[in-house]
Amino acid sequence: MTKSVRAARLTTLLVALLPVVLFAVPRAGRRLGGWFRHRCRTLAAGPPDAGMSTAEYAIGTVAACAFAAVLYKVVTSSTVSGALAEILERALHAV
Repeated sequence: MTKSVRAARLTTLLVALLPVVLFAVPRAGRRLGGWFRHRCRTLAAGPPDAGMSTAEYAIGTVAACAFAAVLYKVVTSSTVSGALAEILERALHAV
């Protein structure tokens, strides 16, 4: 379970329990109410480094292109091409 799923479940539970705590125990309710507001603001803001920077996108794009080029070379090689053709031929003749 990811942190965001756990945080969402915790927030849902707190939303359900907060009115009970606020009315049942006034002093504890004030403390929990302040904590709850702070927690909601923190969750709404998201993590401090939520995404990739431009340099990370560039490196990721170059890596993806390199992987695609290697995969293309492997798939278009005669060995793999022959194996794929044989698999297709067996599948079509099996029917």
